[in-house]
Amino acid sequence: MSMTARSQNYFEKVAQHWDSLRQGYFTEEVRQAALQRGYLRPDMVAADIGGGTGFISSGLAPLVQKVHLIDGSKAMIEVARQNLQNFDNIEYHLTDGLSIPLPDHSMDVVFANMVLHHCSDPLAAIQEWARLLRPGGRLIITDQDSHNHTWQMEEMADEWLGFERSQLRRWFQEAGLVNILVESTGQTCCAQSQNTSMVSEDGQQSQVSIFVAVGTKSVQDVHNHVQSSYGALAREGGCCGQSDQNASCCGAQDTGNSSCCQEQVDSNPFQPEFTADELSNLPPEAAEFSLGCGNPVALANLKPGEVVLDIGSGGGLDCFLAARRVGPTGKVIGVDMTQDMLDRANRALKKTGLNNVSFRLGFAENLPIEDDSVDVVLSNCVLNLTEDKGRAFQEAFRVLRNNGRLEVSDIVSDRSLPSPVSADAAQWAGCIAGALPEGEYLSLIAQAGFRNIVVKKKVFAGEDENTKIYSITVSAVKHPATATHNSSCCGGQCE
Repeated sequence: MSMTARSQNYFEKVAQHWDSLRQGYFTEEVRQAALQRGYLRPDMVAADIGGGTGFISSGLAPLVQKVHLIDGSKAMIEVARQNLQNFDNIEYHLTDGLSIPLPDHSMDVVFANMVLHHCSDPLAAIQEWARLLRPGGRLIITDQDSHNHTWQMEEMADEWLGFERSQLRRWFQEAGLVNILVESTGQTCCAQSQNTSMVSEDGQQSQVSIFVAVGTKSVQDVHNHVQSSYGALAREGGCCGQSDQNASCCGAQDTGNSSCCQEQVDSNPFQPEFTADELSNLPPEAAEFSLGCGNPVALANLKPGEVVLDIGSGGGLDCFLAARRVGPTGKVIGVDMTQDMLDRANRALKKTGLNNVSFRLGFAENLPIEDDSVDVVLSNCVLNLTEDKGRAFQEAFRVLRNNGRLEVSDIVSDRSLPSPVSADAAQWAGCIAGALPEGEYLSLIAQAGFRNIVVKKKVFAGEDENTKIYSITVSAVKHPATATHNSSCCGGQCE
């Protein structure tokens, strides 16, 4: 954190009364909104930045292994010790400035509630908090949306009049975070000026909506590991280089191993259910080479003449199935980041006789496709291999025409995977290590601008490290975005 002397003096003065003051400012629902975004596990180590008298830590401590409460006010920490005396898993740190006395990569999750607007340099603060995160760990900030109540700077030692959500996204990106979500908590922060003689346009009372911002620490070398694994797969034909071509690479075993290298791939619960009619007249390079976890083409309601994009087209199977449905007046474009996959798909394409399919080299996060040029975006068990899924959904939104459709089959979980799994880039090719909690996955689709988000199919496939794993097929529609926030209600549920 980066508490100014002015802020420190303010909190030293109000520490003994802060809990009652806080109840008037914001409610426990703000804490709940933050904790829900953490997808907490009992083996996690967490930091509560600007923990004050223990508002976040009191809800956090029962859910994780250890909490580090960090604050720049000695008086606030003394109150926190009293409030949290029944917990034996909290360590307290009195610190000021941008050098928190904790090692790099030591936290699974970092919370900062109503702290950022007291920081003189918000970006430097975010970068310091992100430094603490292990790869795959989450930073969760709750704070005020931008407002014009200037009296808060004088009376409450605020350094900033809230923040624009777009600015938070840019700061998170600069701090090396991915899968960035900035959305409403549905709550407001309410305060009353003590200056009864004040006459100003912003008035004596402030009612400011509260956002929650979430970002995940990047895992190094994910692209390289996935490219290498899938390049070998394309050349050798089987899952992780095995000779069994009638296999899907995505799946979890009951033992909890998350690698795609399974001894009995035929029992893979993620094996897509393609019909004999769908696979008829397709070359074996495609028909016997499925890397998917669903059949989005079957649920996409494709129409003749539509332009379809398949993100992560692999050996081309979904592209060829889509090409049949859109007919000769339609077009299908497959994009894959692995040249060996494109070579395999193009060999198969020559045998199909289809002339409405083409393949391009590219990444899901940076599609080589023009804006507003596609009717339907498909993806089959690919986006879990992409680290910044939020960016991939934004790209899908960009290339779709208005009222265009997103149809995705992918792997999700019911909560966070353990850090040793999600932080291991070598395990990402097995599809499980990159899986996000379902709620976060769907929120990223909504964050990109999609509406009418529907989970059409959901298949349970066992557990990995006590985390339930699912294959889901999701549909969403691109509508013109109409973002609204800065609600004027106070204390209750607000949009």
